[in-house]
Amino acid sequence: MAWRPLSLKEMQQKYLVPDSAPVSAQLLRRLQRDPRTGVQRLRKQLQKRLERERRERDRIEAMLHFEQVLWRAGVEKIAGVDEVGLGPIAGPVVAAAVVFPPETKIDGIDDSKRIDVHSREELDVEIRRVALAVNVGVVEVDEIDRLNIYHAGIQAMRIAVLGLAEPPQHVLVDSRVIPDLPQPQNSFNRGDGLNFSIACASIVAKVYRDRLMLELDRTYPGYGFASHKGYCTVAHQRALREHGPCPIHRLSFGYINDLQGKNSESFYDLKTKVQQASSASELKVWEEQLREVRGLLSDNEYRKLRTLAGRCWKRIR
Repeated sequence: MAWRPLSLKEMQQKYLVPDSAPVSAQLLRRLQRDPRTGVQRLRKQLQKRLERERRERDRIEAMLHFEQVLWRAGVEKIAGVDEVGLGPIAGPVVAAAVVFPPETKIDGIDDSKRIDVHSREELDVEIRRVALAVNVGVVEVDEIDRLNIYHAGIQAMRIAVLGLAEPPQHVLVDSRVIPDLPQPQNSFNRGDGLNFSIACASIVAKVYRDRLMLELDRTYPGYGFASHKGYCTVAHQRALREHGPCPIHRLSFGYINDLQGKNSESFYDLKTKVQQASSASELKVWEEQLREVRGLLSDNEYRKLRTLAGRCWKRIR
């Protein structure tokens, strides 16, 4: 059958709709020879699309660099691990571990914080579809208060790795090392934005934790967990002052005591004074007062005051 040129409408339906046909350099060269004004406008749109797709392929290839090195060395089962929920003042810490078959690529993968909710949900489905194994580790609030938030995050990651149906040969972790794992590990600073497997784990963990917070919002209404997911927003602070903490608030976080006025009188007195200090001499007087009442302050109160003082020094210098 002889080839016939497509009409402009046919080309738009073929190349400008969701799940449209791929764009190639050969197609763009063919369109460039077409004198129709509408076709030239279409060609410019498709040129931009092709450039975006090339940039995305290059970005994903860069994120897969370390996996490619390991795959070529014969290490096939690589777990990417990440956690979410260190920052909130309520709710659990959640970690995910993900293992892919060699040469896996998924467009759109990035740090979960840089992806909108709808895209995260879609990518979570795709990650689970193509992965060899996915597992989630959850550390609840009572354990967070017992261990402290840093160690709770590590514990969640350890649970996620140890529960994988396909034990990995190598582990890639965001910003830390997980103790007591038999596999070799590599840690990446801000790995959820740099490494493919870690980014996938961050997406799975984020989607899982957000769904948990939606459930907890129904269990503990009035705090707004469905919207802020336990983070310390203005609305969350207002709800805490009005209702007090609920069972999923992290009572070991000094900020909750601060919001409720449960710190010592010395703490609030010194907090007000350091916030009002406007010169180096006033800060030096304040630091002398802090030394005098150190024995009356808890460790959390003292650390918080030292942090406030550090900010004040930066402000007046």
